[in-house]
Amino acid sequence: MAQLRETINRLEKQVSHLRADTKELNAQMEDLSGKLHAKEATIQDLRSTLQDRDSSIADLENTVAENKATILDLEAKLREGERMRKVLHNTVLELKGNIRVFCRVRPLLGEELAGVPGDDPDPQHIVFAFNCISFIELFFPLQSILSQTIRGPLGKGKYSFHFDQVFSPSSTQSVVFEEISQLVQSALDGYQVAIFAYGQTGSGKTFTMEGVQEDLEQRGMIPRSVEQVFASAEHLRQDGWKYELQVSFLEIYNEKIRDLLTNSKDQEVKHELKMVSPNSPEVMVTNLTYVKVNSPQQVFGLLKKASTNRAVAETKMNEHSSRSHSVFRLHLKGFNSVTHEKSAGCLNMIDLAGSERLKESKSEGERLKETKNINSSLANLGNVIMALANKDQHVPYRNSKLTHLLSNSLGGSSKVLMLLNLNPREECFSETLNSLRFATKVNNCNIGTAQKKTK
Repeated sequence: MAQLRETINRLEKQVSHLRADTKELNAQMEDLSGKLHAKEATIQDLRSTLQDRDSSIADLENTVAENKATILDLEAKLREGERMRKVLHNTVLELKGNIRVFCRVRPLLGEELAGVPGDDPDPQHIVFAFNCISFIELFFPLQSILSQTIRGPLGKGKYSFHFDQVFSPSSTQSVVFEEISQLVQSALDGYQVAIFAYGQTGSGKTFTMEGVQEDLEQRGMIPRSVEQVFASAEHLRQDGWKYELQVSFLEIYNEKIRDLLTNSKDQEVKHELKMVSPNSPEVMVTNLTYVKVNSPQQVFGLLKKASTNRAVAETKMNEHSSRSHSVFRLHLKGFNSVTHEKSAGCLNMIDLAGSERLKESKSEGERLKETKNINSSLANLGNVIMALANKDQHVPYRNSKLTHLLSNSLGGSSKVLMLLNLNPREECFSETLNSLRFATKVNNCNIGTAQKKTK
């Protein structure tokens, strides 16, 4: 009996332990079950989040596809807008006239101001209209010793002229360039452009065209044009355009061509004008230096090099008178990788030798020969422009080196600007009047419609 009780007590203890273990296991199972439900809820949340993300990704992909389509459409519209800009830009210039004339009067300088009455530095015999930027009047100077020789039989003492633009002595280089910048852009668009600085010796032609490179405010039309071309070319990259630019710079002295960019010391190298090919109207210069340029600074270095090589001699009209025509040419070849369009333009910027009559220049010996050649060349330039305006069958391009060289940039398919420069001194009245009359003849010409050159 005692043994049975002992067995029962032992079994009861085992049952008690088992119950405790079971209770602990049930608690653990409840805890695990709670954690399982929590994990399942987390998984459900993650699945919901993934579904939301998948939906967002799909929406984003659709948005990206729509944006890509919009970008393509906008790029197409941008190209069409650029094409229309070129068309409208060309139309505006055509309406203004493919040959235009600007007139610029330089200010009185240094000792020239000594005899000016009052505080007004402007010339007294040249009057600019207050409300008209295209009008200029020339009054016969009262103190002039020419009073009995220039008035003529009718005693006329006032001469009025109208041009596309007139710049007074206070006009800055930037103001002048703002008006010619549209023509510079045309060269980038694939047109032949020629800009001439015309006027007597000492009228400010070289300052207008070249200026002072070290002074940003006084930089001339050539360096400003170069900067605009490079800036525009960089801007057009986003439309698929890539340009190759080449520079040449020469002078025509006594009807002989000189290369201003050559490294050779041999000045006897001959430069002749020849047709590029039998079927091409383009003219090339043999043995001429062409430099591929990639920045405005590189071109500025070439301008300095050319300036030191240019022929300069003293005349009675101007002790620093340039005795040659200088011709700066910027050749622009463009290719559009998107539209596969090609263009080929050329910007010609010409600083003409001083125009003055033999009597006024008081030239002698070699200077006399220079003056005769200069006047002959300038006269033929006028003859060519008149022949183009009259639609003559024969245009005398070959009568001078200057017009022969620029024959492709003077015809009806090009855009031409004559920038007339005037000396404000009263003793230059006669030459000023002659220059204004010549410029008026040019301004009355219509040489036709410019045509873009594509390949």
